[in-house]
Amino acid sequence: MTILQNHLITAITAALEAGKAILEIYHSGAFDIEIKGDNSPLTKADTASHNVIMSFLTKTDIPVLSEEGKSIAYQERKDWSQLWIVDPIDGTKEFIKRNGEFTVNIALIENQKTQIGVIFVPVTGELYFSSKEMGAFKVAVDLKNYDLETLISNGNKLPLQREDNTFTIVASRSHMSPETETYVQEMRDLHGEVNLISKGSSLKLCMVAEGTANCYPRFAPTMEWDTAAGQAICEHAGFQVIDWSTKENMLYNREELLNAWFLVK
Repeated sequence: MTILQNHLITAITAALEAGKAILEIYHSGAFDIEIKGDNSPLTKADTASHNVIMSFLTKTDIPVLSEEGKSIAYQERKDWSQLWIVDPIDGTKEFIKRNGEFTVNIALIENQKTQIGVIFVPVTGELYFSSKEMGAFKVAVDLKNYDLETLISNGNKLPLQREDNTFTIVASRSHMSPETETYVQEMRDLHGEVNLISKGSSLKLCMVAEGTANCYPRFAPTMEWDTAAGQAICEHAGFQVIDWSTKENMLYNREELLNAWFLVK
């Protein structure tokens, strides 16, 4: 087994175990919501998920950049050739709304490029995972009874076969900007009929990776931990996440962790 495969197994295990911790709090309804300095919500499920994930990733001796971890100065990060980028709960607003559209995101980055991506959807049990070596896959997980080797071997390779060929755009449920609306209209002018789907969290990137959507325009703020795992899965499934400012694939562990606008296609 390669080092990358070992890291993938670690990341999948961390995501699934974090999912268990999240669901326990989700079903209890006791969220203990706080408001962070950037006005975004934080629940005890975010903290619980972060702690579970860290208990696995710290064993790899690779540094971790997590939304719920301590702020790490660029002077410390700039010399990291490898790092994990983690969002313990991507879509905390969706978690609070109890609509199920939140995910656990874990990515391994090397020299600013994606190596591994893991996204787990606790409520549905959908697991997306990818590596530069293997490609990208999706599989259903029963958290009460699963075997990692079986899960990985049973993964369906992405993109999946698509039945509806109507041009489909997926956009943010919480951050639909005027620029996104303009882009959607441009696609209508180009393609005629267009399906527009609203989704929360990194599920939008997953929809492009699995072939459910043709593109995901994001013309509103995101952070590196919102996109790293999804970008890995998209890239390893044969898609691109284009930085709107550079017109190149988005890079990670930048001095500025705030992403530019981007387009997934």
